[in-house]
Amino acid sequence: MSDDFERLAEDWLDGARARLDRAELGAKVESIGRVEEVEDGVALVSGLPDVGLDELVRFDGGQFGFAQTLERDRVGCVLLDEGEAVEAGDAVRGTGDVVRVPVGEALLGRIVDPLGRPIDGGGSIAAPRREPIERAAPGILERELVTEPVQTGVLVVDALFALGRGQRELIIGDRAIGKTTLAVDAIIAQKTSDIVSVYVAVGQKTSSVRRAIDAIQAHGDPSRCIFVVAEAASPPGLQWIAPFAGFTMAEYFRDRGRHALIVVDDLSKHAATHREIALLTRQSPGREAYPGDVFYLHARMLERAAKLSAARGGGSLTALPIAETDAGNLTAYIPTNLISIADGQIVLDARLFNEGRKPAVDVGLSVSRVGGKTQAPALRAAAERLRLDYAQFLELEIFTRFGGMSDVRVRGQLTRGARIRAALDQPRHAPLRLADETALILAVQSGALDALPVEAVAKFRQALPAALDRRAPQIVHTIETTGNLSLDDAASLRASLLAEAQALATSAA
Repeated sequence: MSDDFERLAEDWLDGARARLDRAELGAKVESIGRVEEVEDGVALVSGLPDVGLDELVRFDGGQFGFAQTLERDRVGCVLLDEGEAVEAGDAVRGTGDVVRVPVGEALLGRIVDPLGRPIDGGGSIAAPRREPIERAAPGILERELVTEPVQTGVLVVDALFALGRGQRELIIGDRAIGKTTLAVDAIIAQKTSDIVSVYVAVGQKTSSVRRAIDAIQAHGDPSRCIFVVAEAASPPGLQWIAPFAGFTMAEYFRDRGRHALIVVDDLSKHAATHREIALLTRQSPGREAYPGDVFYLHARMLERAAKLSAARGGGSLTALPIAETDAGNLTAYIPTNLISIADGQIVLDARLFNEGRKPAVDVGLSVSRVGGKTQAPALRAAAERLRLDYAQFLELEIFTRFGGMSDVRVRGQLTRGARIRAALDQPRHAPLRLADETALILAVQSGALDALPVEAVAKFRQALPAALDRRAPQIVHTIETTGNLSLDDAASLRASLLAEAQALATSAA
């Protein structure tokens, strides 16, 4: 027994000597700051002269924050955890690192907070690496032209304001008129594409976030989506970093030659959070009390959306930021900032929404600065005159309210325009295939639907996918795989559409 004890003692001594030999001797300097004030998720800290901007700091209670402002004698730190446990006088230490989030395949299908911590009850996430939330946007020589389409499955968008891979298209409008629904439908449409989607909720109500996630889980492919959630009750720091974290997670796929789509819902609330933090850290307020760097805040983030060159792998990151207006005022500070940053905007109108037009897209104010360059050739050829015909119809409709129009040509334009409007209406969470969109526009523009009552256009659209698979399966396959439609196939498709419209009219009669 004594021999065993002596052997154990010798092993312990040998281990202790080895640890002492490896120990680095000498003085070690460590800066320890103190919390001077803490209020509303922001702590003012003194005694950290070497802390850098955006550096991650750790409080004695285990909470984390990051340095938002640097002054001569103190640092403004934004808390990333609940601030109730942080009090004046607590010790604070710099970490020498910035805020990082996990990236990789392990995040797909998960609901996480902006720090990558799971909040869906599905267990821990074994991500192989962590990347900074702030990353430089690709340089001009690292980018490629935006020419590949992003099919949203929403006819009014794909036909009139086509999106390209690598584009930044703003969705803007008053509250509760379908902005989130439009973006969610774009994510749902990717269930059959090669695009990975990231949905970022910033400052939204729990019920609103739950509806959006439930819709994607019910109608899309959630296993190819990442949900980053910073609800209205989350600390301001988490709300502030949420879009940046989402971009970093999406860039993992872009930088590996794949394609990603990110929806930020919404940047108006993100700007309000930035203003709140700026005022609490005593930065100088500017227009509408926003700090002077609010434009740079969103510009440096949205610039990260890009189509990379072949030398960089050819991947893409497409951004659909959402912004809210007040009474349709597009000239307010944040809306004008975002419009000038983005590559176009889809404007939703409250009057159209109240009239039952869904999606309530204002075709006069909406624009895509990439547009037809990214459309599939079949869709571009079919929709060539669609916007002009619809705009002329809207103008004529206003004049007809003052009296009847006896001109045959004008009556024909009104008939055609009413069916264009009915075709552009679309139920939510029901994305159309490229072949369905092309066929529907051809049916309207060729006059196949002129004999149908306007109310029957919705039934025609609903029956169209099954009818195409039955009447023209080879044409559907060609459009879906190549995006092209030959003249002979177009003629055959028009005949099939006319036959389907006549069959519907007969059954209705």
